[in-house]
Amino acid sequence: MKQAKILLDHGSGGKMAHQLTTELLLPLFCNPFLEQLHDGAIVDMPGGRIAFSTDSFVVDPIFFPGGNIGDLAVNGTLNDLAMCGALPLYMSMGLILEEGLPISELKCILTSMRDALAVAGIQLVTGDTKVVPRGAADKIFINTTGIGRVAPGVRISADGARPGDRIILSGTMADHGIAVLTQREGLRFESDVVSDTAPLHTMVQAILACTQDVHVLRDPTRGGVGTALNEIAVQSGVGMLIEEQRLPVAQAVAGICELLGFDPLYLANEGKLLCLVPAEQADAVLATIRKDQYGANACIIGQVTADHPGRVVMTTGIGGQRIVDMLSGEQLPRIC
Repeated sequence: MKQAKILLDHGSGGKMAHQLTTELLLPLFCNPFLEQLHDGAIVDMPGGRIAFSTDSFVVDPIFFPGGNIGDLAVNGTLNDLAMCGALPLYMSMGLILEEGLPISELKCILTSMRDALAVAGIQLVTGDTKVVPRGAADKIFINTTGIGRVAPGVRISADGARPGDRIILSGTMADHGIAVLTQREGLRFESDVVSDTAPLHTMVQAILACTQDVHVLRDPTRGGVGTALNEIAVQSGVGMLIEEQRLPVAQAVAGICELLGFDPLYLANEGKLLCLVPAEQADAVLATIRKDQYGANACIIGQVTADHPGRVVMTTGIGGQRIVDMLSGEQLPRIC
């Protein structure tokens, strides 16, 4: 790696995060599971295939419009399993608590985790708690690990995109990133923006009931939709062509982004997914997603192409084209 020290940019989900993974982590721990660079590992077991995923949550602030670090941690782990096509079953929880954290805040966070687990119908089966001195952490960090079952015939991978696939986005972009930013900076606008943190495994199971011919699923968290599409394009060796006018952004979010100079393509979502399916399946899958409570604003935003492999190109509102690169730098630190 070129850098001698870890920078905030290494946690952005963009170019430097990709560099950290491919130049340091993968060479040290290389194996067929990690090489897939998926949201989780799919492992063959005597009783069938399981998906296994782990994540850590360090969001600042720990409470934000629409949620808190607790339900964010549960939903984030559920969604990583869902992107593997798995039905979540069990979860673990590791807490790192800073000395001085109010017990009332901890109880609120844990209650939201309990409620999110109950909604999903899964159990917390093991955990760990550590307390560090004041100043050694920032209130609370949460690590979660999830295990789920993958049904026979489901074959979803990060390198599965094929030319002709349609790209479906399940809803509006950047809701979580803007909700965290406005809370962190104490910004007030006429229209309140709330995080989109939500569990997506029910939506995914409905998609798979509609068709198992799903090539890629990805929840565009850090780095947003733009970075997620770039990662898929690189891993699959294909190009992406998306249309600016089809990209769904809530009016309030679009206004705040324009005012503050942010591109919603690169801001985090915590309750949306990208689904890549063959063209002949796209309309049926889109209709299925729109029936889900979290998919009302779903739309087809583009298609996969054999041209310009490894690149994402966007047709702009005025008919031109521009390259949508992977996020470079850190737009909003610590959003999940």
